[in-house]
Amino acid sequence: MAKVSTMCTSVLVGKKASLDGSTMIARNEDRYLAVHPKRFYMHPAVQGRKGVTLKSELNGFTAPLPEKGYRYQATPDADPQAEKEGVNDESGINEKNVAMSATESTYGNERTLAFDPLVDGGLGEDSLETLVLPYIDSARDGVLYLGKLIKQYGSNAGNSVLFSDKNDVWYMEIVTGHLWLAQRIPDDAYAVTANQVAIQQVDFKDTANFIWADGIQSFVTEHHLNPDSLGWNFRHIFGTNTKKDHHYNTPRVWFAQRYLNPEIEQDPESVDLPFICYPSHRISLEDVEYILGSHYNETQFDPLGQGSHADKVRYRAISLSRTQNSHVLQIRNHVPESCAAVYWLSFGVPAFSPYVPFYANANDTDPSYSTTPMTLTYGSTSAYWLYRTLSMLVESHHSAFIQADLDYLKDARQQQHTLMARIDAQVGKQPANQVTEFLTQQNYALVADMTKRTQALISTLITQGVGLSRLTFDMDKNL
Repeated sequence: MAKVSTMCTSVLVGKKASLDGSTMIARNEDRYLAVHPKRFYMHPAVQGRKGVTLKSELNGFTAPLPEKGYRYQATPDADPQAEKEGVNDESGINEKNVAMSATESTYGNERTLAFDPLVDGGLGEDSLETLVLPYIDSARDGVLYLGKLIKQYGSNAGNSVLFSDKNDVWYMEIVTGHLWLAQRIPDDAYAVTANQVAIQQVDFKDTANFIWADGIQSFVTEHHLNPDSLGWNFRHIFGTNTKKDHHYNTPRVWFAQRYLNPEIEQDPESVDLPFICYPSHRISLEDVEYILGSHYNETQFDPLGQGSHADKVRYRAISLSRTQNSHVLQIRNHVPESCAAVYWLSFGVPAFSPYVPFYANANDTDPSYSTTPMTLTYGSTSAYWLYRTLSMLVESHHSAFIQADLDYLKDARQQQHTLMARIDAQVGKQPANQVTEFLTQQNYALVADMTKRTQALISTLITQGVGLSRLTFDMDKNL
């Protein structure tokens, strides 16, 4: 069976739950290794393509690519051939302002998999965005389109997929070889998921908010899989409840819900944490970034905190050194559609690295993002390695460097909001056929600003770090 290498955390926010009326889907792409180079690339639209087949390096899966496809963003592996894990486009927004993030690894239980096992040569995470995002016109369309592919090819792993557009946010869980279910996140709600089946009670009469694989109800009935006397709880039927879940998965959901609903007390190891939640305040972009960069901050479970050793290693944090790509895909409703979609990307450890904004309506990405070498070389201009370097420096001397890093992140966010407000105001002044090129150039400028700030901070930290060596001794200044 193909290896599953991602262990991610996802956040989904409806438009009435957000501060500015935007929809947001967000995820940390966590890999097994601390270094797994990624790049950020803009796939051009295609027309009249014939005879092209996608073949997965991961498990040999093949499928024909349609003749026509929209332009879309992606964060593929720097060199799929080197890693032998496939393309892994992972996350992006297409030219119709439809966002997709794929995937969060999700595990069905042995009872359900016994009757519908995973398909070794089936459709996997490495191919999902490539086969779906260029061909969909809405978030709901994404669920239906992917559902047809799963029916045709089967799935090689349990995966959860996020879709959004300006109105809707959908969360889709693929739990066996051919079975899946998706739920729309209510406009005034949010959801946080972490490598477990998350969806709870399903209303099969509510087709506006639930979509499911053909035959899923009869499958459950035929094989006696529903443990509840009342209701149809997707998590109870298809999910797991193990010691690993209690320490690796549920605490991440607990911390995020604790942050967005501090008035509610819950157990970090509870298997009954809610899927659909209603925040105590409107959720900002910074709130989502904080969650993705969190490590049980200000609790006894913080690996960088002052708790006991047992507490500091008790739970798996959201932000890890293994996070290769953290993103927030935002579709805004208070600006023209031509500049509404923004991809916020962090290539370092999100606890220490900034989210850089990219307008989706562009035809290229900065070379520092689109061309990532597999290894770090001195003086590298690669964004991936720049932000990995920053993350390593801050964590290495955390107590000495964290305040400078926090100040840098705060100043960067302020500057980004200032610059983007100016850009948004200028979009309406551009000829319609020049907006894409205009926003491409603005993306270059946003990258340049962040690169300059980051290089300056790294220079300061290295200079200060020289004086933090343990190979020192108090002495007379003349000796």
